[in-house]
Amino acid sequence: MVVQNSMDTPGVPLEPFLHQVGGHLSVLKYDEYTVCKPLISQEQRFYESLPLAMKRFTPQYKGTITVHLRKDSRGHLSLVANPLKEVRGPFQVSTESAAVAIWQTLQQTTSSSSALPLPQWQQTQLAHSLKESPATALLRSELQPKAQVPSLVEDVNGNHTERRSFNPWGLHCHQAHLSRLCAEYPENKRHRFLLLENVVSQYKHPCILDLKMGTRQHGDDASEEKKARHMTKCARSTSACLGVRICGMQVYQTDKKHFLFKDKYYGRKLSVEGFRQALYQFLHDGTRLRMELLEPIQHQLRALLSVIRSQSSYRFYSSSLLIIYDGQEILQTPHGSNVVKVDIRMIDFAHTTYKGSRNEHTTYDGPDPGYIFGLENLIQILQDIQEGE
Repeated sequence: MVVQNSMDTPGVPLEPFLHQVGGHLSVLKYDEYTVCKPLISQEQRFYESLPLAMKRFTPQYKGTITVHLRKDSRGHLSLVANPLKEVRGPFQVSTESAAVAIWQTLQQTTSSSSALPLPQWQQTQLAHSLKESPATALLRSELQPKAQVPSLVEDVNGNHTERRSFNPWGLHCHQAHLSRLCAEYPENKRHRFLLLENVVSQYKHPCILDLKMGTRQHGDDASEEKKARHMTKCARSTSACLGVRICGMQVYQTDKKHFLFKDKYYGRKLSVEGFRQALYQFLHDGTRLRMELLEPIQHQLRALLSVIRSQSSYRFYSSSLLIIYDGQEILQTPHGSNVVKVDIRMIDFAHTTYKGSRNEHTTYDGPDPGYIFGLENLIQILQDIQEGE
């Protein structure tokens, strides 16, 4: 495990991870192949004791890193990580076009009737920062706790999705995280983050479906108020009847050359039929249903189901499952066969419990019934789509 604590080395500015489609903790980009997120000890312990059979279905764990708030000469705040000695070569940030796209999008969203205009100081900073690093440019609209851009997050009606070239959910989470750090912690406070594999780094147009798995979402340590809140969310969504609900997605539309985005508020309102239609939409590229994806996805889900059934005492409360494929055109081998790559990854283990985990007063026998229930229903719905039902 890698742990880097030195504050003497030059810092690595962290970018918001632009392919974060769900969750509430900010996921940040460290480099092209690595993301990081705020460390929660229960999740760290899970990764450090991960059963071998589950490793193919989880991001690679790369250790921990120290992150701190940094203020420049103009008073601008950013999150900076101490670079890992193991990372070879200079840290590569995104191309300037990514920052330009975000700047253009912010201008477009603020022109809508539902948005508040960006303060002039933010517009000036964004424009100026395009001459600096793209990582800095991404942060300019959320550096101040009181600076809000409501239309960054897609509403339940799906408005403005056609004009966005990046997923707004990651920026929304990052804004909330920075605001909390600014309000609750001093500038030089050190924060620990987990380093994890960027599971979409190999995809040109990563199509991602974030599914909240299981019929129960609260952890054993939840307060009565939090427990009641999560139980209500489950009861009012497909979590109760299917053991799975949509927490976010992005799917590349080849006809319009952009992503379609949906967030967790959309997913909470879906009926069983709505959930099925959303799965269909996730597998549709704007011109056709990607039928060639259905069998590989089901194959991996069945393999995961077998692994989960073999993990006695584990309860993956509030964990998510990512289904990933590439929205670019299908590649062909020299022999004429299609190359289809899909990926299934479990993420978010802050409330995962199992026998042997520390500070756990509640233990369970057998595999996780809620997670299994959700996987079985998910596989069945995909099979129904494949068979045209």
